[in-house]
Amino acid sequence: MVPLLLILLFAFLIFGFPLFVGLIAAPLTVAVSYFPALDISMVAQQFYVGVSSQALMAVPMFILAADVMGAGQTAKRLLELIDSWVGHFYGGLAITAEATCTVFGALSGSAMATMVAIGKTMRPGLLQSGYKDSHIVGMLVNASNIAFLIPPSVVMIMYCVVSGTSVADMFIAGLVPGLMIFAMFAIFDYIYARKNKIPTKPRATWRERGRAVKRGILALGLPVLILGTIYTGFASPTEAAALSVLYALFLEIVVYKSFSIKQIPKIAYSTAAVSATVFILIAAGQIFSWVITYANLPAMLTDSVMGSNPSALVILLITSLFFFIACMFVDCVPVILILVPIILPMATAAGINPVHLGIIATVQSCIGSVTPPFGANIFTACVIFEKKFMEVVRGIWPYLIIFIVFALLVVIFPQISLCLL
Repeated sequence: MVPLLLILLFAFLIFGFPLFVGLIAAPLTVAVSYFPALDISMVAQQFYVGVSSQALMAVPMFILAADVMGAGQTAKRLLELIDSWVGHFYGGLAITAEATCTVFGALSGSAMATMVAIGKTMRPGLLQSGYKDSHIVGMLVNASNIAFLIPPSVVMIMYCVVSGTSVADMFIAGLVPGLMIFAMFAIFDYIYARKNKIPTKPRATWRERGRAVKRGILALGLPVLILGTIYTGFASPTEAAALSVLYALFLEIVVYKSFSIKQIPKIAYSTAAVSATVFILIAAGQIFSWVITYANLPAMLTDSVMGSNPSALVILLITSLFFFIACMFVDCVPVILILVPIILPMATAAGINPVHLGIIATVQSCIGSVTPPFGANIFTACVIFEKKFMEVVRGIWPYLIIFIVFALLVVIFPQISLCLL
């Protein structure tokens, strides 16, 4: 049963079918072949079940907020603000790019939006400062993935929908891991710049810093609004997502005047296209999850792969390996939809906090999406920066190693994920 399911899924991918086709056709073939008495009409119900969670309402709104800010001045003003404070250090420009990716990730929740908004803006200046292009692209590809960990994260929302975990708890738990990986990247770039004698910028005057703070401070209000309303209980994550859209529109149209109301339909069209893709994958992933659960595959895989009584550490390590390998080949959203229903029952039985498991899954999604041969972010970078595959891959390794070390720390020390809960 399992070999047939995997062979069909990869066959559809190899022959160029859209991912959702494989996610639907493979489990349906298994269901018809092994369970002929199963009422196939129940599949239509699973389409609805997959997209009926209220938490999913936050996804298109966070994407819309990211698109609004990407079309406006938010990214540029954030860059100016952060650069005025750290630009004069060794590696200051790279650290500025990483810090801005972290902050913009807290605004958008999207790695792709972060890469587009920050990468295109920062790359010319980094080239002029003496950084190798391969290093720049590798750094931006990895730093943009911090958006997965810093709330509001679409990946975290998807995990919560599948696992039933609190979105608010996941958002809060992601803060420390996100800031830690940024700090590790920043330390590496400080050492890299000092070793390679990358020139530093003049220290900004207090007047220049004040002007940059004045221009960018309102953009920093968005993560405060999102996390503050969720943490205090004033708003649910879905309501906070709606507030983020209103705040982004207010900033760009009223305060920054970067575009007019007439441009909103064009921005919304882009959001609708991305959101539709995400929701189709969610519905297809729900069918996949339903069939494998009906076939009792989670229990079968538990016994065959992990044994009858695996320890919590073994479960977490194998979870990390599964997510790492899967995200190398497929986007992280369907991976979460497929693997979480399999792994969560084992983790719960072993006493693993589902929030901790979610952070591990998110970190591994980050790593897998930048790992050859098929890491999704690599191909995104090829398009955005107009680079060949190997040119992008050449610069990712130092940051990928940092990510892997950090992933092991998260597995060994649950407090990294749970200290704020």
